[in-house]
Amino acid sequence: MNILLRRSLYLALLIALALSTASSAEKPPADDKFKLGDLIEPFTPPLLAELDKTADWQDMPVVDPMEELRDQKKKEPPLVSVEEALRLHNDSPEDNKKIISALSMVPPADGKGANFDASIGRCQVMDLASTNPLLMSSFAEAEFGDLTALFIINFDWNLVPFADANAVVSWKASKDHLLDKIVLRDDLVWSDGKPITAHDVVFTFQAIMTSKIPIPAVRSGPDQIKWVEAYDDHTLVFFHKAAQATNTWDLNFPIIPKHIFEKSIPEDPTLTTSAFHTQQQLKPVVGGPYELIEWNRGSNLVMQRRENFYMHNGKQVRGKPFFKEVTFHLLEDGNTRLLALKSGRIQETELEAQQWQTQTSGRDFYDSNTKAYGNEWLYMYIGWNLKTPFFEDVRVRQAMACAMNYDEMINDLCYGLYPRCHGIFAPDAWMYPKHPLPLYEFNLDKAEKLLDEAGWIDTDGDGIRDKEVNGKRIPFEFNLTVSLKPDRIDICNLLRENLDSIGVICHVVPMEAAVFQERVQNKKYEAEMAGWGTGTDPSLTSNIFGTGEDRNFGSYSNPKVDALYKAGLLEFDPQKRAEIYGEIANLIYADQPYMFLYNQNRFFGFSHSLRGYRFSPRGPYAYVPGVMSLWMP
Repeated sequence: MNILLRRSLYLALLIALALSTASSAEKPPADDKFKLGDLIEPFTPPLLAELDKTADWQDMPVVDPMEELRDQKKKEPPLVSVEEALRLHNDSPEDNKKIISALSMVPPADGKGANFDASIGRCQVMDLASTNPLLMSSFAEAEFGDLTALFIINFDWNLVPFADANAVVSWKASKDHLLDKIVLRDDLVWSDGKPITAHDVVFTFQAIMTSKIPIPAVRSGPDQIKWVEAYDDHTLVFFHKAAQATNTWDLNFPIIPKHIFEKSIPEDPTLTTSAFHTQQQLKPVVGGPYELIEWNRGSNLVMQRRENFYMHNGKQVRGKPFFKEVTFHLLEDGNTRLLALKSGRIQETELEAQQWQTQTSGRDFYDSNTKAYGNEWLYMYIGWNLKTPFFEDVRVRQAMACAMNYDEMINDLCYGLYPRCHGIFAPDAWMYPKHPLPLYEFNLDKAEKLLDEAGWIDTDGDGIRDKEVNGKRIPFEFNLTVSLKPDRIDICNLLRENLDSIGVICHVVPMEAAVFQERVQNKKYEAEMAGWGTGTDPSLTSNIFGTGEDRNFGSYSNPKVDALYKAGLLEFDPQKRAEIYGEIANLIYADQPYMFLYNQNRFFGFSHSLRGYRFSPRGPYAYVPGVMSLWMP
């Protein structure tokens, strides 16, 4: 799971949004000595004046995200007043629309009506492994990065990319799609007061493209950039390796301070083990609106608004962040999170389906809270490790798909709140197939037939199917790992019961979230239940289903899928791109590297005191302004 987790995934920490287009070969230097940027091919950039003459620059959007949101809200008059919205019980889609329309309001540009002395309590389901944005690998770290990291390219609730006006003066792209020219503002400073310059961006790119620094997640995307040149303290030109439809997204990486890491990285390329880097983990120098002031591992972390983010030389130059302090509480258990919301310890939390349906309908909830949901480009699945003898045969995977009682899963275990999943893209996404394949249905007879065809039969009469593998007969008995979420455990147990009736033994193995994530990332599993967000662009799914890609944890491989992913990168016509990714989706669904379960709506509980939340295909926070639009009156 990866940063681009920040933009990509969103599945409580099991999701990871994949962030990449294609990945490049990474070969460490033969002499094994540290060399910054050793993965970058030598290149001599032309003079800026020469580029300006030949590039045929096209203006690209530079957007103040809060102003964009304010303009959008002007086009969306609230359906009810705030008071009426807070009295509503969210019992229908109409109520949901009313609640969101009234409570997604934001203060005017002067901040009138906002309580800038307010603090907010939020929750995380796992602790951070790192506070360095280059090492982000979980959803918890992505949310931390949303408040503390500096990105110069962001995207809004429609997943439309833009250069952030809080950091950028201008953005231009060459007509041939091979160059991007960005001019940074001159009033950007790190939390230690040092100026943020174009040289920090160049240094960050070089660090990302260094083989000895273990950051493949963040490397995915920037590895498609040939070179980054700082022509002065503020002017940058990005040189792309090829004209690809996703080049804009390759600029979407977090920036680290050169003056902090220039000397320390060669001494400790892991960014974690030296005394200096350990101290940086606890008190990182950051470029975002908040800085870390306290981190109690296993308990909470506290962030404080950074005055030198919005003030410069005694003058306010950016919007003042609405909260003075943000505290993340580590609350892995869903019931504990709900109790924390009801008690006022936290002001927002994601709700599980059962909580939405059965635990948030009474006065004990609605007296001080409300709830809302949004459709999301996110799917839940059971994934198979194709390198195990159990799931290498597509007929076995198809048998698994026939062994799930989908009606019972949706109606009983998910309370009828989720739609069946038809593959890697949500039905309302522009790249969803025009002609999707038929959904698999519950059919144990068909499952048994497919298993027979694949050679898994009960040869010794003990009721368990078996097969000869590498000269040894083994029973069809596997472990299905899942995080400690009751609804997911119940779904896995439903499959276990169905498989037991056809001679397949499935052991459901729940485990703590961080352990689960580590097992899956290291491919030390046979089957796992989790979920993925589609990401900001469909090409990002190649990071999961492309042969040999970083987040292809199940080792799936289909040469036709690989070829189509490459074609999608080179196609700039939106309709033709949609057709390419629709075909990819159908091929993957036919191959069943995953048992696709359901598209997950996202359910949240919010304190009556909270305003400014708005849903997107990636939830209420994983876009810009996202979490930064939350406020209290």
